[in-house]
Amino acid sequence: MADFKKYKMFINGEWVDSESGKTFETLNPENNKPWAIVPEASAKDVDKAVKSAQKAFGGEWSKLLPRERGKFLRAIGDKLRDNAEHLGKIETLDTGKLYRETYKQANYIAEYYDYYAGLADKIEGTVLPIDKPNIQAITTRIPIGVIAAIVPWNSQMFLTATKLAPALAMGNTVVIKASELAPATMFEFAKLIEETGIPKGVVNVITGYGEPCGKTLTSHDLVEKVAFTGGPETARHIIRNSAENLSEVSLELGGKSPVAVFNDAHQENAINGITAGIFGASGQSCIAGSRLYLQKEIYNEFMEKLVARAEKIKIGAPMDPDTEMGPLSNFKQLEIIEKNIKLTLEQGGKIKCGGKRHSFSNEGYYFPPTIIECNDHNLPTAENELFGPVLSVMKFDSEKEVVEKMNDNKYGLSSGVYTRDLARGLRISKAIRAGITFVNTYRLISPSAPFGGIKDSGYGKEAGIDSIKDYTRVKTIWYYTSDEPTLDPFSMR
Repeated sequence: MADFKKYKMFINGEWVDSESGKTFETLNPENNKPWAIVPEASAKDVDKAVKSAQKAFGGEWSKLLPRERGKFLRAIGDKLRDNAEHLGKIETLDTGKLYRETYKQANYIAEYYDYYAGLADKIEGTVLPIDKPNIQAITTRIPIGVIAAIVPWNSQMFLTATKLAPALAMGNTVVIKASELAPATMFEFAKLIEETGIPKGVVNVITGYGEPCGKTLTSHDLVEKVAFTGGPETARHIIRNSAENLSEVSLELGGKSPVAVFNDAHQENAINGITAGIFGASGQSCIAGSRLYLQKEIYNEFMEKLVARAEKIKIGAPMDPDTEMGPLSNFKQLEIIEKNIKLTLEQGGKIKCGGKRHSFSNEGYYFPPTIIECNDHNLPTAENELFGPVLSVMKFDSEKEVVEKMNDNKYGLSSGVYTRDLARGLRISKAIRAGITFVNTYRLISPSAPFGGIKDSGYGKEAGIDSIKDYTRVKTIWYYTSDEPTLDPFSMR
C-alpha cells in the first residue's frame, strides 16, 4: 500500500479526505492492478462542496468583470498545455487509453478554455420594444449559481471543459464529480486549477459512488443546474433527483451511431474514417460509429478491405507510441461485449474478425477489433451500446432504405455518410435523426462545434457559442421614465 498514489478531494480550495475516512482503489486496466487510493465522498462531503461553491458564488466570483474571469480561464488553458504530458500519463494509467491520444487531447482541450474566455464579455442582453409609454425594458443574462458537473471516465478533459469553461465564463461556480472508475486525472487537473489562484470554492472536485455521492449532489437544494455525461439509466436517476431541487438538467448520453457507405465513396478514406470511429480509443466513445451500412454493390469488396485493415491494428501497452489499441477500461465492459457477441452469433450473426479476448495480456482487459456481419440491425451487437471495438455490418440497396434503417435507432447522437455525391451527402445529413452527422470524415471535435444528441442520447448542447447561454438565465429589468406618478395602481398596464 505504501507505493500507492494517494489522492484527496479538492473542496473550498483545500485538499481533504472523506469525512467518513472511506477510500477505494482505482485500477490500471493494463494489468488489472490497483495503483492509487481515492477518497469516497459521503453525503457530508458533498454538502460541504456545494456550500463552498454557493459561498464563492455569492462572494467575489460572480461579481468579477467578465474579462477578469476570462483571465482565469486562459490561465487554466496555459496550465493544460504546460502539463499535457503529465495529465496524459495519469489518464493513460487510470483508463488504459493510449498515451498518444491522452496527452494530445489534454493539450488541445486548452483551446476550449481560450474559446470561452473570449466569449465571457461578449454575451449581450437586449433592449425590448415595449408597447407602453414611459417604459424602458431590457434583458440581461445572469449566472445560474452552483453547477453540478458529472463526467465519465472516458474523454474526461474534453467532457469537463465543455461544462466547466462556459460555466466559469458566465460567473457560475462548479462541483465536479469525477467518475469512480478513473478519477485520478480530475484530481491532477484540480491541482492545476489551484495553481491559477482562482478564488476558493469556485471549483470543487469530488468522487464517489451514485449512492450517496451522486444522489446527494444532484438533489442538493443549492444546486441550480446538473450537467451530466454518461449512461441513460443514470440519467433517469438524475432526472428523478432533480425533482427534489427543481434544478435544470442537460444530458449527453450514449449512442449507437450509424454510418452509411455508398457505391461512389472514396473507399480508402471511408475505411480510415470507420476505423477511427469504432476502433479509435478501443471503441470507448459515445459517438463510436458502431453500426455500419454498406451498399450492396460494394459490400463484399469493402468488407474484405475493412477486415484486412482491422486485422492489422496493433494491440499493445497504452504507453507504447506504436500501439493503436490498448485495453478496455474495466471488466464490466468486457463482460457486456462478450455477452452481446454470444447472443448475436446465436441469432445468426457471423464473425469476420476478432470476437474473443486478445492474448496480449492475461491480466488486462484486451479485446481485439471485431467485425460482425448481421442480417438485421436488431441483433444485440447492432442494437446495444457496447462501448468497445465491435462493429456490426449490414447491407442496403437504396438511399431511402438506408435512411430508414439509420433512423430506426433509439439513440440519436452521431452518424456518418461516405459519398462523393455532395447533393446526396446534404440530403442524408438533413434526413438522419441525430445531433451530429459527419460526411466523409468521423470523430472530430472543436470548441466552436456544438456537441449533443436527441432521442435517448439526451438533450442540450455542449461546446459552441450557444452553449454558453445555457449557463445563464435571462433577467428582465423594467424602468419607468416619467416624472409623473403611475396611473391606477389597481389595474395592470
